[in-house]
Amino acid sequence: MQSTAAVSVSASATASRGGARSEAARRPGGVRVCGLRGEALACPSLRISQSPARLAVARAAATNGAVAGSGGGFDYDLVIIGAGVGGHGAALHAVEEGLKTAIIEGDVVGGTCVNRGCVPSKALLAVSGRMRELHDEHHMKSMGLQVSSPGYDRQGVADHANNLALKIRSNLTNSMKALGVDILTGVCTIVGKQKVRYGKAGSQDKEITARNIIIATGSVPFVPKGIEIDGKTVFTSDHALKLESVPDWIAIVGSGYIGLEFSDVYTALGSEVTFIEALDQLMPGFDPEIAKLAQRVLINPRKIDYHTGVFASKITPAKDGKPVLIELIDAKTKEHKETLEVDAALIATGRAPFTKGLGLENINVVTQRGFVPVDERMRVMDADGNVVPNLYCIGDANGKLMLAHAASAQGISVVEQISGKDHILNHLSIPAACFTHPEISMVGLTEPQAREKADKEGFEVNVVKTSFKANTKALAENEGDGIAKLIYRSDTGEILGVHILGLHAADLIHEASNAIALGTRVQDIKYAVHAHPTLSEVLDELFKAAKVNSGVSHSVNEPVAA
Repeated sequence: MQSTAAVSVSASATASRGGARSEAARRPGGVRVCGLRGEALACPSLRISQSPARLAVARAAATNGAVAGSGGGFDYDLVIIGAGVGGHGAALHAVEEGLKTAIIEGDVVGGTCVNRGCVPSKALLAVSGRMRELHDEHHMKSMGLQVSSPGYDRQGVADHANNLALKIRSNLTNSMKALGVDILTGVCTIVGKQKVRYGKAGSQDKEITARNIIIATGSVPFVPKGIEIDGKTVFTSDHALKLESVPDWIAIVGSGYIGLEFSDVYTALGSEVTFIEALDQLMPGFDPEIAKLAQRVLINPRKIDYHTGVFASKITPAKDGKPVLIELIDAKTKEHKETLEVDAALIATGRAPFTKGLGLENINVVTQRGFVPVDERMRVMDADGNVVPNLYCIGDANGKLMLAHAASAQGISVVEQISGKDHILNHLSIPAACFTHPEISMVGLTEPQAREKADKEGFEVNVVKTSFKANTKALAENEGDGIAKLIYRSDTGEILGVHILGLHAADLIHEASNAIALGTRVQDIKYAVHAHPTLSEVLDELFKAAKVNSGVSHSVNEPVAA
């Protein structure tokens, strides 16, 4: 499927709910679940009881080496394979918990996010945002501003992105060194139970042992068959972030997060863009209503056209004076439709786990489409469906939710477990964002997903919306294009999903994600006070617009009946 890979949340992870961060919950016998307070678990189907099996998990974690420096002949309490955002987050939390920790990196600290993803792309998007403002003559005049002939220096823009990546990489490295994390360099292989080997080409490999091991190797761009990458005229996001050129006409294969953000960058810098999407609609991973509005705001007014329901079956790089050739076939019939000739093509078809060469066969683990199988506690499962003791996998490599901050949260959750405090991460409380202009953000379920869940479980769904056009701060910025959408249970007030398109949507979503994480119902959060005039009042109005059928407001500290 030639669209940005949709997040995949296992049923076990999405069903997980848990208890409050009480002192008792921090003991090895207490079950801690990131996301929902204990009072929200009155619903029998969601209750997590401290059953003998669950207590055994925490006790086993403690027995297997929760105490740092406890001997046993291991070199480390924890070894992390991969120094991306997930590995970094796990390492820092491990040190806080008193664990002797090493992190092994075969490339550079920071992983995809810092070096080839989230961080440099935000630098490019910061430039595209400024360029859009400066080129919007109507917007400038309406605020009494006059700007003449704005332009940009391509190399200067590229340097801004690269310098930011270097700075953040340095910060991550220094933070680990300062806390005493051993940073080991080399390609790593698991050679047996609680044992790894690492080394660089031309030097002798070293073996070390660890009570616990976390796999955090991340992902790489996924390139479908038939597409020839030359890194110059046909390339992935890894190459695009270097901004070695700004083509006059670029095709972007895939209209998910990656494709949308790069369309924002390229059109702001003067390129024409053509989207190629395998599904019948653009932005297939987004809530359909938000996607429809986003198309009206982010695509239709710009120099962007698109082809949906088609595969790019073959892409040939430009050479010998000929343009890039893209052969399109019907996604259903596989019949040839047309051939495009463009200056460049960006392949934004999602990402694939980077798990080859890890030595998983040495411990009887078989990947699923490259992803390492894990349970709700990120424990690696072997080919027979059994938990591999003391081995965990976080982030893109397990495929549960391919976001940098999700990897970090999973890493922290794992460290909690190996420190003897059972912990389950609620993936439905993790937000996501697309940093276009304006931004898109979301947390929880889309409306179709929520209605499907309601049909299966027998409850009703309500939807309310508010507009940025009614927000004073947005109007002061002349940025009234936008909407916020709340999806919730009409009987209990449980928040199922929130979606935002508008100015600073990526920052606004966290009130909603924290509400889901804490189990806060709409009848409670509607009484929260927001500063005026701020964009946060968009969510204030959204929560106030929600009506719960029961008519009963439950205190934040009282259980909510199912």
